[in-house]
Amino acid sequence: MRFNTSGRTSLRRRRLLQAGVTGVALPAAIFSPDARAHGDHSDPHELVRSADTVTVVGPWELTGLDPSRAGYMFTRMEVTETLLDVDDAGTLLPALATAWSVSADQLQWRFSLRSNSLYHDGTPVTPRSVLNALTRALARPGVLKLADIRAMQIEGRELVVTLGRRFAPLPYLFTHSGTQILAPSSFDAQGNVTGIVGSGRYRIGSIALPQQFDVERFDEYAGGRLPLPQIKKARYLSVSRAETRTLLVQSGQADLAFSLDPPSIRRLQNSRTTQLVSAMLPRTTYIKLNAGHPFLKDARVRLAISLSVERKGIATALLRDADLGATQLFPPAMQQWHQTTLAPLRTDLAAARALLRQAGWIPGADGIARRDGQRFELRLLTFVDRPELPLIAAALQEEMRQIGIAVRVVIGNSSDIPAGHRSGALEMGLTARNFGNLPEPVATLLQDFGPQGADWGAMNWSDPQVVAALNRLADSAGQPQQDRALVAATLQRELPVIPVVWYRQTVAVSQRLRGAGIDPFERSYRISQLEWAR
Repeated sequence: MRFNTSGRTSLRRRRLLQAGVTGVALPAAIFSPDARAHGDHSDPHELVRSADTVTVVGPWELTGLDPSRAGYMFTRMEVTETLLDVDDAGTLLPALATAWSVSADQLQWRFSLRSNSLYHDGTPVTPRSVLNALTRALARPGVLKLADIRAMQIEGRELVVTLGRRFAPLPYLFTHSGTQILAPSSFDAQGNVTGIVGSGRYRIGSIALPQQFDVERFDEYAGGRLPLPQIKKARYLSVSRAETRTLLVQSGQADLAFSLDPPSIRRLQNSRTTQLVSAMLPRTTYIKLNAGHPFLKDARVRLAISLSVERKGIATALLRDADLGATQLFPPAMQQWHQTTLAPLRTDLAAARALLRQAGWIPGADGIARRDGQRFELRLLTFVDRPELPLIAAALQEEMRQIGIAVRVVIGNSSDIPAGHRSGALEMGLTARNFGNLPEPVATLLQDFGPQGADWGAMNWSDPQVVAALNRLADSAGQPQQDRALVAATLQRELPVIPVVWYRQTVAVSQRLRGAGIDPFERSYRISQLEWAR
């Protein structure tokens, strides 16, 4: 990055630059005329907090307009709606659908659609437009593929969904951002998304892919029958580095800062200009393993790796929260799935080395194990979207070295892990899996631990008992508590993924706002619930 040396840069701006600002819209005078050619893709205007605009900063870029790619950003900013919503406990709530029911054989679901609603272009939200949007979603990769949907049709103001087999979590699929409803004017003649025209409380003012979009209050929301939010305008800005997001909220240039790293949290704890809001989420950071890899297909090796992990140490030293050490895959936030009687994951280096020896891996002169002339060396992929991941990866590298496994950490993009899963090239990946991606986790678990595995779940591993238990849960058959316990115990024993830490979301909030809260399912930033602290 090159800078124009003319003029004087304020201390605040120098601190931002020294922190490695990338992708932040700073004053045009700071950048040379060819700054864009050297990696800055943001609009060259000053990021100054507006008196009537709430600015949200997070690490996530807008990778496209299609709901299947970055649709979650538009639901988080309340631009688009889905058929249903959920409360903090995961209980279904009305959204574009006001009521829903299922037939006695559980093969036909009916969703009554809200009347008198408008899209942001002023056109009505018709049942036909809802059907067209969902038909398009069904034709693309996404959560609707989890259900055996045979037909969708409109009867009056009802959407009727017919299944080929029973699937109890179906309503929860219609809470996912990939099923958001867009107006017909959002699409071109070929069905490609060319604009985001939703029906939510806010409408798009402007978009500058991949980093920024602005929204403004939609006063005709729900036919104008509901009270208007106090916040009239909001902005989302993608800022890759956690320390930069911290500086932006400290300096008053941002109002909400998400995905903070532990040093940033410590810095803000005594701030007079910001407050911290936190909540444990149904998310687990784990090592995704290629269980088909010659080194990793032996369950003894996977257990050895697990035994090398100092979970409490990582949670304490890196996250400053000892309670986040993952004793099992499912965190306490997943009340129905967390198993209090399950023997916890532990650390035992001697036992780990013994297991490797049993699997034929003998320490070499350099301390790294060898078998049949092969050195036990693996590559661990991770990414910076969640700032704690590279730090955890470095700790895991050292911990595995102590039992004789050489690990090369590669910091890339979040897309590298699913790409490696699909190509078969992935060896290990460190990721934070959101089990609240769907408020009923059965649907997510069917993806992750089904016969074929999934981009963020198991790779080259499957267990027929796990698959059968998950199918019983999806089918409302069997005994739910026993099936959940079976799934948890099998994953704890086989370790197709190795849990490391659970996750606590911490958000920095400007003192000029009140009413900020955290959605445990990360569906919304809850802009419409905010008020000015005047």
